[in-house]
Amino acid sequence: MTATTLIPPEVAERVGTVAATASGEVNRREWQRWAVAVKDHNPLWFDADAARAAGYDDVVAPPLYVQYAVLGVTPLDGLRPDGSSGAVSGNLTFPDAPRRMAGGESTTFHLPCYHRDEITMVRTIESIVDKQGRSGPFVLVTWRTTYTNQRDELVAEASTSMIARP
Repeated sequence: MTATTLIPPEVAERVGTVAATASGEVNRREWQRWAVAVKDHNPLWFDADAARAAGYDDVVAPPLYVQYAVLGVTPLDGLRPDGSSGAVSGNLTFPDAPRRMAGGESTTFHLPCYHRDEITMVRTIESIVDKQGRSGPFVLVTWRTTYTNQRDELVAEASTSMIARP
């Protein structure tokens, strides 16, 4: 690693590789509990007649729920100092930039998720770049994530970024 980069060579080599895969089943009871917990009382999530009137086959899962259907639970003692498990990010390490923060996320939803849909997530490391900000250097990591159902149909895709600072 040179003095001009915060990115170790072994991390830079991971661009273009799969950082994580996961899958899980979409479950009506779980998404309804999730919706109530986040105070989203949209009838499409709860009322089959309302969902059918809107053109769906049955009640559908809230779009943002899709990522929770595939993520597992990490015990508290398994979390990193930044509060994340690191597993979905590919456990990228930046010894000279250990402080982490979310950089943003943009998600496009293509298809609804129904009860018992099996969703598979594939997260690929899209880029890892050194940047210079007002308060100094940082690393910007971007992942591209796809979510497909059991019929291999694209349900959603996301671009997520993370900032690592010294």
